[in-house]
Amino acid sequence: MRVPDRAALAGVMYVLRTGVAWRDVPAEAVGCSGVTAWRRLRDWTEAGVWPRLHAILLSELRRAGLLDLDDCAVDGSHVRALKGGITPGPRPSTAPAPAQNIM
Repeated sequence: MRVPDRAALAGVMYVLRTGVAWRDVPAEAVGCSGVTAWRRLRDWTEAGVWPRLHAILLSELRRAGLLDLDDCAVDGSHVRALKGGITPGPRPSTAPAPAQNIM
């Protein structure tokens, strides 16, 4: 029998709130195992659920007059730069350099 979406979402929210590992989700308390919650999260992410849900939530908040954009921030990791930019060249590696052999 398939675990209801609400139970899987409760498992995902439990991990987000507490920071526990997926294997440590108390199945009795949330209604599903951590593995099930993780798989459902993966499936929802691949299906593009989160951006659509975000857009719906913003729309509902606007309609109810509860969205105040006076105190907001835009982060470049979430908003595409429409005009792009010029990259001067290859970016330097952030990997550690090998130790110099002194022998």
